[in-house]
Amino acid sequence: MNLKQQEIIEDLMARIKRRYPEVELISVQKSPESSTTLWIDVTAPEDEDRCNEMREFASELVADIQLDYGYHMLIMPIPKMAAELV
Repeated sequence: MNLKQQEIIEDLMARIKRRYPEVELISVQKSPESSTTLWIDVTAPEDEDRCNEMREFASELVADIQLDYGYHMLIMPIPKMAAELV
């Protein structure tokens, strides 16, 4: 991950946290399917509807990132119980 990607992810997480304060960054990793895709693992909101809303909100943000910067990123919500094992 380069410095620009790191800055973008920090901004992305700040925007997500403003709307969904319970969401925390777990890790960032390269996708095993594509070395040009970053998976951003985050804790998922416990409420299923809220989690779906967060996914939709985050997808719009990462689509804008791909259009603006050319970086392909995916937000990967992980239930808190599973995140504690990571």
